[in-house]
Amino acid sequence: MNRSLKIASAFIGIVVGAGFASGQEILQYFTSFGYWGLAAVLVAGALFGYIGMILTRLGSRMNTKSHEDVIYAISGKTLGKVIDYTLILTLFGILVVMIAGAGSIFSQQFGLAPAFGRSIMITLVVLTIMLNVKKVITIISSITPFLVLLVVGITIYSLFTMNSSFAELEPVAREQLSSTPHWLLSAINYVALAIALGAPMALVMGGAEKDEKVAARGGLLGGLGFGALLLLSYYAIFSKVDMIGSSDLPMLALADNISPILGIVMAIVIFAMIYNTAVSLLLSFSARFMKMGTGRFRVFVIITGAAAFLLSFLGFTALVNWFYPVVGYLGLLLVGALIVANIREVGKK
Repeated sequence: MNRSLKIASAFIGIVVGAGFASGQEILQYFTSFGYWGLAAVLVAGALFGYIGMILTRLGSRMNTKSHEDVIYAISGKTLGKVIDYTLILTLFGILVVMIAGAGSIFSQQFGLAPAFGRSIMITLVVLTIMLNVKKVITIISSITPFLVLLVVGITIYSLFTMNSSFAELEPVAREQLSSTPHWLLSAINYVALAIALGAPMALVMGGAEKDEKVAARGGLLGGLGFGALLLLSYYAIFSKVDMIGSSDLPMLALADNISPILGIVMAIVIFAMIYNTAVSLLLSFSARFMKMGTGRFRVFVIITGAAAFLLSFLGFTALVNWFYPVVGYLGLLLVGALIVANIREVGKK
């Protein structure tokens, strides 16, 4: 059971991402549907458990070392290419969103120009990859449990200090920007988005576990655990949506509402998670095209980082609203291929 719990914890760390930490995804995908947002959260949680189980079990069965082998094995040459390119697009696109999010932190919490935060983020990310500072990433990765504690604490405080009932807040919630036109589509799209981002690492993680039952149980628990975090964040943001609905980073606004010191702590945590995610995205994207450690690789990293920085000026909220659903729709191809592979029991001896 301990091995399963370790896989579950790692799976949550993979799919949490900085968009979850900021709360903007939760606001657009769930809270903006009011009461129906709860149904969306429950559907998403169940799907995360199911797809998480498929991913880690498939990785274990096929002894996965690289996600590319699995993608082509379960979807064939033509569809495999489409899914592979979708994953590549996801890496770069979400990198752009992460950089934009860093700008929003400095703007919302410290009143500085968003460009300042974006510049600091992309500089740190590029330097980390150039200098190969792996220890920094290991340290930052350990912040995920702290984020979970913050989310739980903020949710409890928000629910106990509500100024209005959920019935009164329902119309306000429905006025917020939504990523998709329907709550069920929103739940499915959000899961496909997160899976498109987390599948490569989840498959490799499952491949490190020889016992496929242990791996599958870990993926299931991790998916359901992430669903529980979605539920907490949904209630936290819903309970104060009249106060924080217009914020780029709703969870940061909630923390700041409790205490300015807690707001600064939350800003640091979100910035650290964005940094961690952005390094992983830029590194993976660049390594897909250039051999790591070469001069060409470094040049490619700089050029890609510069391009992502420029595109980040489209704004964090706008990028989440436009780009995330696109990735979600494309990610449905991967989700469908995984479900079919599970039914066919691909890789089972």
